Amino acid sequence: MYQYLKIEQKNTVCILTISAPKSLNALNSAILGEMEDFLDGFDCNKYRCLIVTGDGEKSFVAGADISEMATLGPQQGQTFGTKGAGVFRKLETLHVPVIAAVNGFALGGGCELAMACDIRICSDNAKFGQPEVGLGIIPGFSGTVRLARLVGMGMAKQLIYTGKAIKAGEALRIGLVNEVVPQAELMTRALEIADQIAANAPLAVKAAKLCINTEWDMAADEAITFESGVFGRCFATQDQKNGMKAFLEKGKCEFEGK
Repeated sequence: MYQYLKIEQKNTVCILTISAPKSLNALNSAILGEMEDFLDGFDCNKYRCLIVTGDGEKSFVAGADISEMATLGPQQGQTFGTKGAGVFRKLETLHVPVIAAVNGFALGGGCELAMACDIRICSDNAKFGQPEVGLGIIPGFSGTVRLARLVGMGMAKQLIYTGKAIKAGEALRIGLVNEVVPQAELMTRALEIADQIAANAPLAVKAAKLCINTEWDMAADEAITFESGVFGRCFATQDQKNGMKAFLEKGKCEFEGK
């Protein structure tokens, strides 16, 4: 169906692999277009979690395709940036949780792709960075927005201004990733987390993601009110009734997402 994407299903977990190994999975317009089409058609009722990774053992996504960007003028550059940022925003706001399984280089657009995911697990050979200023540009797929929110403004400025790449251990120390594992164990660990998520009430997980994403920019009182409203709506679901009934009866609930 896609030239640059591989899609695999494991129970209620979907695995999306970006596959352009000759360019270390660098993002071009064609790949971004396929990702947008995939996300637009993603069935959040069929799947309870999405894992995003890169093809091969060397690179998650090495960046955006420089050979394509080199020929762009100002308006074309803005269009390309808007395209990438829009695709990543769709990923960030996908109703189900998204796990980035970072299996190597995550530079430029690759780092920005990982940051658009909810959880980042990386292999011990992974490297992260925003090297764009060394090319005469800035991070254009929302990197200046998300990096500061994840690691703090001071660290984000240092990484972006210097263009320096950091190793997996440093990415963990500054909070850019959640866990570092040996490369051979990366997908096993990502699937383990995905299965833990999938075992919970899917409507509640979706509601929790909505709250966390929506409340980020709200004042505290507004955010608390928003959360209370979503909390209340959970009590209209069958999952809530079944889950609490199973707890009180010391049983296990198989959630249906209703």
